[in-house]
Amino acid sequence: MSRVVVTGLGFTTSIGNNRAEVSRNLREGRSGVEVMPELVQAKAPVRLAGTVKGYQFPSEDPLDWVLPPGIKLSRAHLRTMTPNALFAYAAMLEAIDDAGLDPALISHPRTGLYCASSGCSWLTHLTVDSLIHRGATRTSPSNVIAGMPNSLHLNLTARFQIKGASLGFNSACASSAHALGHACDLIRSGRQKIMFVVGAEDCHLYNVLAFAAVRALSTQTDPKLAPRAFDTARDGFVVSGGGCVLVLEDADHAAQRGATAQAEVSGWGQATDGYDVVAPDPTGQGLARAMQEALDDARLAPASVDYINAHATATLAGDIAEMNAVRNVFGTADAPWVSSTKSLTGHGLSLAGAMEAAFCCLALREKFTPISANITELDPGCEGVPVVTEPIDEYPRVALSNSSGFGGSNVSIILSAVD
Repeated sequence: MSRVVVTGLGFTTSIGNNRAEVSRNLREGRSGVEVMPELVQAKAPVRLAGTVKGYQFPSEDPLDWVLPPGIKLSRAHLRTMTPNALFAYAAMLEAIDDAGLDPALISHPRTGLYCASSGCSWLTHLTVDSLIHRGATRTSPSNVIAGMPNSLHLNLTARFQIKGASLGFNSACASSAHALGHACDLIRSGRQKIMFVVGAEDCHLYNVLAFAAVRALSTQTDPKLAPRAFDTARDGFVVSGGGCVLVLEDADHAAQRGATAQAEVSGWGQATDGYDVVAPDPTGQGLARAMQEALDDARLAPASVDYINAHATATLAGDIAEMNAVRNVFGTADAPWVSSTKSLTGHGLSLAGAMEAAFCCLALREKFTPISANITELDPGCEGVPVVTEPIDEYPRVALSNSSGFGGSNVSIILSAVD
């Protein structure tokens, strides 16, 4: 099978809107979480969110939207766009430049795009409200398209004239990790040469309130106190938004065109808990199987893994289930370093898998180990697993990124350094 490498990365995140900002903030442990004014105004039971800076969406009219310099789209294009599609669009531009792709390679039958998003609940609500109260003939067709769950997929494939395989994934917070794994398989099989892997989510009042209703969010008001995965005082996750793009490419194809391989996708695995609609299996057996499957796929022994970017959202059940899974696969004698970058970014939901795999690529390429922020007292349930609470001199050669979603979906991605 063909080897798969990462040749481009693009970021629109709570900790930065480009690679340089994201890398610096990961190294320095700077959080993108802050008090969200819309939550305060709505008198919501939560206050914090991982906000995306430089963007404002004060109304449904795209002409009112404020975008960072350099992000320019015509009104005709903006009419079907959603905030998360704009986040992804900006990340696509950076990833394309980073990978050195010309228009002929972007829009080529052997270049595809897999993406993941839960849609734009805000615009979906407005569209349904218009259909009910104004009627179908007075509701804009472009609003209907923007309100579709797969609006991210529709907009990206049209804007970038994608000609190869394309698909939108939805497995909750494992979605973009599933997209990455299946994109890898497409290249390995020889059916595609290049795949864009995209995760993107809004950071809107409606997105946040939905998880507040599930009682899954932190109620802290100080960003220094949440989220704090693995801490004894953790009380839930913080919603984040943004967009992230990885360019996956056949290694030989990348070499032939002189592209730089930034990391190799060595293997991946998936498994399901079969336990509960929301709660993870407390034993962590599903995630353990996903990690073991990824190791088997990569033909690596557990001792080969230097660092795990944990799914760890800072929920009581989720963190301990993941620690049980890590101990099950790696033991405690020589377990890899573990951290949760969600403690800096917040939880990107469908975006998380792609974003955190991209963080692993940065760590491998730029030689650093991301920290788990906001920890004052490590949970005893983490015993035997080295959690990175402060910057360390070590850096990984092999990294594993975990993602888990409601319904017990688990995905593990293994990425390796390329000399």
